[in-house]
Amino acid sequence: MKLLFLANRTPYPPYRGDKLKIYNLAKRLHKEHELHLLTFAQSEEDFGYREQLEQVFSKVHLISLPKWRSALNCTSALWENVPMQVLYFKSAAMRKKLTEVLAADSFDAIHVQHLRMSPYLADNNELPRILDMPDAFSLYWERREQAEKNPILKMFNGVEQKRLMSYERKMMAKYDMNLVCSREDLEYLKEKHGLPNINLLPNGVDLDTFKAGGHDYSHNHTILFTGNMDYAPNVDAVQYFVQEIFPSIKQAHSNVKFVIAGQRPIGKVEALASDDVIVTGFVKDLAKVYNDASIVVAPLRFGAGTQNKVLEAMAMGVPVVCSQIGFKGIGVESGAGAVLRTDKDSFADEVNKLLADEAYRKSVGQKGIEVIQNNYSWDSIAKQLEDYFESVSA
Repeated sequence: MKLLFLANRTPYPPYRGDKLKIYNLAKRLHKEHELHLLTFAQSEEDFGYREQLEQVFSKVHLISLPKWRSALNCTSALWENVPMQVLYFKSAAMRKKLTEVLAADSFDAIHVQHLRMSPYLADNNELPRILDMPDAFSLYWERREQAEKNPILKMFNGVEQKRLMSYERKMMAKYDMNLVCSREDLEYLKEKHGLPNINLLPNGVDLDTFKAGGHDYSHNHTILFTGNMDYAPNVDAVQYFVQEIFPSIKQAHSNVKFVIAGQRPIGKVEALASDDVIVTGFVKDLAKVYNDASIVVAPLRFGAGTQNKVLEAMAMGVPVVCSQIGFKGIGVESGAGAVLRTDKDSFADEVNKLLADEAYRKSVGQKGIEVIQNNYSWDSIAKQLEDYFESVSA
């Protein structure tokens, strides 16, 4: 098949989030199919990745969208009833290039990444199109609004959530198929929108990078959190952990350190650094960071979808303690790689229990390896997407 990927961000380097998913799927699909990429470049650095992208995409089209232009786009939210998340990626240059690309090549199917990119192909009914959400954006903003304490930001989040709910329903109805990454998101969207054309496409793990079998369970001195540290749910999670959970853990295990590993840490994150809290910034070799950890934590209080930090840790056999946000989308029983704890006291107690018991750490970790290898390899997920492409193109 000849397939077009329309992406909101340049999918390289594939370290986190939406970049990671598109790149890993394309890396496997390009062996059997001809792939084309049309995406935004938000910096000069993005343009520098063309060579790497051309190793998996036959044609790569990069459209400049500087962040100042995106910010200017968002001002039209004052008179347009469109979510700011969508306005941010509005571009006449993208529409022009998309028209050129569709005129020059005939595609069997098109993959549209994220609700943010949905308006570009919403009305092209003659083309087989899949909208990969990847999570329920309305659910994410619902939880964000509920977690916000600042009254002004809470009001803004509420307005954005209502716009997203309406826009999500309208866009999803226009596409041949919609995809989300967790069963929780799938059930939420079906209940809210009543649409039949929603399917599951999980996030995955590169099992060559995050290899099982090498983890050392003998140490109990490092707690790890990973993720993009300018992403609001991650920022809130590490603040919550350091301020409300970590003190109880330190009382029981005085030698333990909390490592926050992730690119672009904002000031609120850097301010958490101390003798016991280490903020690393960007880490190229995440597998080593996971392997050096005794436990991984994911104390998220809002968000949606599945968390790569949880899947990657489980793939390497590192036990994880999660809030419901990090856990529910995985679809496993508590203790099978990840342990669910829903309040700060039980979260701290579970971390202490794991730190105190090497055999327990190993038992939880080993179960996680089995879950990931059976359900979350990129090879099997790419095959699933291939089947979806064949379904809509038929």
